[in-house]
Formats: sequence, structure tokens, C-alpha cells
Amino acid sequence: MASLKDMRTRIASVKATRKITKAMQMVAAAKLRRAQDAATAARPYAERMDRVLGNLAGRVSKEGASPLLVGTGKSDTHLLIVMTGERGLCGGFNSNIAKLARAEASALVRAGKTVKILCVGKKGADNLRRDFARNIVDRVDLRSVKQLGFANAEGIANKVLGMFEAGEFDVATLFFSEFKSVIAQKPTALQLIPAKIPEAKAVAGKDEAVAEFEPSEEEILGVLLKRNIATQIFRGLLENQASFFGAQMTAMDNATRNAGDMINKLTIKYNRQRQANITKELIEIISGAEAL
Repeated sequence: MASLKDMRTRIASVKATRKITKAMQMVAAAKLRRAQDAATAARPYAERMDRVLGNLAGRVSKEGASPLLVGTGKSDTHLLIVMTGERGLCGGFNSNIAKLARAEASALVRAGKTVKILCVGKKGADNLRRDFARNIVDRVDLRSVKQLGFANAEGIANKVLGMFEAGEFDVATLFFSEFKSVIAQKPTALQLIPAKIPEAKAVAGKDEAVAEFEPSEEEILGVLLKRNIATQIFRGLLENQASFFGAQMTAMDNATRNAGDMINKLTIKYNRQRQANITKELIEIISGAEAL
């Protein structure tokens, strides 16, 4: 049985841990609001970009269209862009994204496809290295970035476009966590190349407006397709950041509650042991007095 000194030391240690988890919870809660606002503000832009691309794609012929839209004509090599956090202590946030990417990679390997993985974030690389170490071609480190900006997404997009133009892959898929709420984050897979563009929908009761494009629709579409890759990656980064802080806030809240429960149990155990020791000493004193 542990001595009273050992139990006091353990109680003090758990109390110190509770202070840390409580502080981390408050920091995550403060950062969550800004991250949530940024992720929410990026969604309409990304959705509007899809609609514009859908309208333009419906005006151009498939022959001679950009490979970013129609693909290379084959799907032998797949690039998986797995975006996770740089840090842990966030529950199952990182592992859930890696789990979805691992399942997709395993299915592609069983189908005889070549899989390449580009990791954005340290935890995703650490998680996937156990099974797909040879498939990881590069890792983007964002630990030094204090505030995410579109320039960060452009850097990743340029890397992906450079690999595509070099013929290193045929299909690219982005993996990230879509922010739903503080307690709900949904791991999501989004195909970037060839672009999954929704079909243009006519507005009921209105005639379609006649528009002329200068330069041509093909040139504008080619520029917007590259822009769309950076836009979707930026949206994924913002969604991931909001999801990370939400998951961390929930995890640290649970850790704080568990630490409180453990302190209560240890305190009760300590008091019982202390009372037993006092009772034992009293019995020894009384027994000694009676013997005299």
C-alpha cells in the first residue's frame, strides 16, 4: 500500500495536471471562435467558385480541355493529400483523418494502383508512416506558421500542380476534417484533380443571361481551375484548424473533469489511510498504557 507521502505527492501531481488541461481548454476556446469564423467565411467563396467553374465547364468542349478538368485519361497513380494537425492532445482528430486516408490507400493498393502521399502536418505523417512509409513523397511543415493565410495554400497547390505537370500522378484527393460543431468534426475526402465540378443549374422562372468572355472560356477556365485547387486547399486548412481547436477543447475539458474525479478518489483514499494510521497509533498507545 502506498504511504501517505506518496499519496500526497500523487494528489499534487494530478492537481498540477488539471491546471494545465484547464489552461489548454481555455486557450483552445479562445482560438476556436476566430478559426470557426474564418472557416465559415471561406465556405461561400469555395461554393461560388464551384458554380462558376460549372457554368464555364458547360460552355467548353471536352476535346482540348485542361487536364485539370478532364484528367489524363487514366487513373493509375493517385496522390493523397492528407492534412492533419501539427500537435496532439486533441482526441481522435488526427487519427480519424489518417484512418480515412489509410482506408482509401489500402483500397487503391488492392486495386493495383500506385499510391503517393503528401502529408500536411506532422501527426498525419507519424500516423501513416507505420503502414505507408514508402508511399510518403513529401511533408509540408506548418509549425512555424502563426496564422494561416492563402499564401500557405498557394504553396501547397503549386507543389501539387508541379507534380501533376511532371506526370507524377493522375488523380489527386484531399483529406481534411470538416468542422460541424465543437463536438463533431467530419473527416472528408475531396477530389481535386480531375476537378469534381457540379453541373450548372438554371434558375427557375428566369432566362439564362447571355455572357461573352474575353479572353475565351477555355483560357479563363484554365486559370480558374488552378485557382480552385488553392481555394479548396485553403478551405481545407481553415476547416482543419477549426476542427482541431474544437477537438482539443473537448478533449481538454474531458481531461480536466477526469482529473477532478481522480483527485476526489485519491483524497478519499488518503483520508481513509490517514484515519487508519491514527486509529492504529491510538490502539498502540492504549495497549501500552494498559500493560503498565
